[in-house]
Amino acid sequence: MTTAVDTSVLLDIFLPDPKFLDRSLKAVKEGYRLGALVICEPVYAELSSQFEARELLDEILERNQIAVEAVTRQAAFNAGRIFGSYRRRGGKRDRIITDFLIGSHAATNADRLLSRDRGFFRRYFENLIIIDPSDA
Repeated sequence: MTTAVDTSVLLDIFLPDPKFLDRSLKAVKEGYRLGALVICEPVYAELSSQFEARELLDEILERNQIAVEAVTRQAAFNAGRIFGSYRRRGGKRDRIITDFLIGSHAATNADRLLSRDRGFFRRYFENLIIIDPSDA
């Protein structure tokens, strides 16, 4: 089983967040126990804002056996279509294409997504299994 991990869950662990650290760490460990952990390049980009050097981020991801995957053309196309629909229906600018790329990558390349942003992902990626550590 492949578990995609959203930025919020990893930042809970890496920063750490006193409110969500334990639950996010438990969810990531469970994902690892079940199989592979992956992030897409947009998650990598969001994480990079918290690291002084790329080598540090790469080291922590490697140490935790979290693979970085490219967003495929199909996933990018799907994200664009869903984002376009969102905007045409009056979706606010508080959501950006990155959010849709993360969801589309998970829906295309993983069996489930760890994220604390479950409402958004459940609404726009109905067939994607969302695991919210804050539910634990």
